[in-house]
Amino acid sequence: MAAITMRLPVARKAVGPSTARGGEKHLVAPGDTITTDTGYMRGHGTYVEEEKLIASVAGAVERVNKLVCVKALKTRYNGEVGDIVVGRITEVQQKRWKVETNSRLDSVLLLSSMNLPGGELRRRSAEDELAMRDYLQEGDLISAEVQSVFSDGAVSLHTRSLKYGKLGQGVLVQVSPSLVKRQKTHFHDLPCGASVILGNNGFIWIYPTPEHKDEEAGGFTTNLEPVPLSDREVISRLRNCVVALVTQQLMLFDTSILYCYEASLPHQIKDILKPEVMEEIVLETRQRLLDLEG
Repeated sequence: MAAITMRLPVARKAVGPSTARGGEKHLVAPGDTITTDTGYMRGHGTYVEEEKLIASVAGAVERVNKLVCVKALKTRYNGEVGDIVVGRITEVQQKRWKVETNSRLDSVLLLSSMNLPGGELRRRSAEDELAMRDYLQEGDLISAEVQSVFSDGAVSLHTRSLKYGKLGQGVLVQVSPSLVKRQKTHFHDLPCGASVILGNNGFIWIYPTPEHKDEEAGGFTTNLEPVPLSDREVISRLRNCVVALVTQQLMLFDTSILYCYEASLPHQIKDILKPEVMEEIVLETRQRLLDLEG
C-alpha cells in the first residue's frame, strides 16, 4: 500500500507582506478610496466619484508622476510590444497560427513573421502554406516575442530569432502575469542544471539546459531524446519552487527562483508543496532577497 502523509492542524506564524523589490505595496479592494486629491490623473483600474479617486479592481496602487492606476493582482495578460511570451498553438489557419497566451483574445503568429527551418529569408510560397502543419501544429508550445498589439487588445507575435521557436522537452507552469518581474532578458540558464523561460504572459517553461546552442535549425528542431533522471529531478524541484513562490505571492525572476531552489535542497521534492515547508523556504528566500538589496 502507498504511504499516506497526514498532518495535524497547527497555528502558523503570520508572514508579513513582501517588501523586497521596491518597498511595501499599497493594496486596495474595489470601492476603496485611493485619494481625495483632485490633482491626480485617473489611470487603469480607477474611476472618479464625488471628486474622489476610487479603485475598480483589487490590486496594488502604482503612481507615475500624477497618473494613478491599480495593477490587478490576478488578471489576464495584456500584451506590450517587446514582451517575451510562451504560448500554445490552438489552430492552424490560412497563413497564420492562433496561439493561446493567457490573454483575453487568441494571439496570432503569421507565416511571414517567422524564420522557416534553416533560417531562410525568402518570400512565402504556396508550398510553405501547405507545409504549415509540418512546422507547428495544434498543441505545440512556442516561445515568441510580441511584435504589435491590435486595437482590440489581440497580440501579433514573431519568432524571427533562433532563440524563439518550438519548445521540446520540459514542464509548463501557469501563473498570474502580475507575478512575473519584467527584466532585460527572460531566458535564464540556472547554475543548477536547468533553464527557464519566464513568459511575461505568466507561462513559465522549465527545461534541461541544451548542450549545443549553436546547432538550432531555425528554432523548429526539438530534441526528443530521453531526459536523464538527474535532470528530471532538478526540473521537478524548480517547478515546485515556482509553485511555492506563487502561493506566497513572491515575484518570479531568476534570483528568487534560484534562492528558493537552494533553500529547498534539504527537503524532498514532493515535500516542497507541504504548506509548512513552503512557508519556510519562501521565508528564507525573501530574507536573502532583502539582504541582497541591503
